[in-house]
Amino acid sequence: MVKNFNEMLEKVKQMPNKIVAIAAAQTMTAIEAAVMAKKENLADCILIGEETIIKKYLQENFEEFVDSFLIIDTGSDFVKAAEKAVEVVKNGEAHLILKGKCSSGILLKAVLNKEKGLRTGNTMSDVLAYETPERIILMGDGGFLPLPNLKEKISIVNNCVSVAHGLGNINPKVAMLTHSETVNPKVQSTVDAALIAKMNQRGQIKGCIVDGPLAFDNAISKKSAEMKGIKSEVAGDADVLVVPNIEAGNIFGKSLTYYCKYRVAHVVMGAKAPILIASRADDAETKFLSMALGILSA
Repeated sequence: MVKNFNEMLEKVKQMPNKIVAIAAAQTMTAIEAAVMAKKENLADCILIGEETIIKKYLQENFEEFVDSFLIIDTGSDFVKAAEKAVEVVKNGEAHLILKGKCSSGILLKAVLNKEKGLRTGNTMSDVLAYETPERIILMGDGGFLPLPNLKEKISIVNNCVSVAHGLGNINPKVAMLTHSETVNPKVQSTVDAALIAKMNQRGQIKGCIVDGPLAFDNAISKKSAEMKGIKSEVAGDADVLVVPNIEAGNIFGKSLTYYCKYRVAHVVMGAKAPILIASRADDAETKFLSMALGILSA
């Protein structure tokens, strides 16, 4: 099982090279991530976007890599860049998509196009991987589904479990987070958590062990779980944290970066290929790590 991002990178390097399509690649962090992937023999990238700007960035900053990438010129039109990225993945010319300068909305509209997109019928959600001193923990969903219902939460669990399996964790422990470990009919998230845990026990959700509701401290601290008398395979040892809504996930995810200084990676699951929708504030390393996570998830 992969325990940290360095191990993740080494595992990906041993795999046959995957190809990443970068939509609207005319941004410095995306190009830098592509160069890092090339240097480390992690992946080859197709740079889709405004060719003159892409070549200018390469010539000014990475002259030795000017001729290292296939560049598809779509001009400054972000919609065309997104549609082309989806097209090359659908045609089997690339295995995943990384968002460059275009907005998430533009890229997702192309991904979700009924005729030309990458729909599967499954609910898409964001999976965040963060590297603690001990191991990698996954969290969903902090960037996609505003207020997921029961069905959507099940999809979030399944998407997180798929990523965990890619990291070599064949039976991840999933904690359904709320404010408390007690079911309260007035708090829907606690009811949903209990239902999903029961569905898992009955074999309706496979490939993992689910428990909930659990508060954050009970999910990640064995001492806290013991003090509250919680007996559970998941409590204090969760590999996956499923939050009740997008606000909780977004705030939690950003606190990992800005307060904890943890390295993170993101991947959107549920389409025919992993989609990497990095934030505009994410640096090249985060995009590079997200490529590796996406390759394993593919």
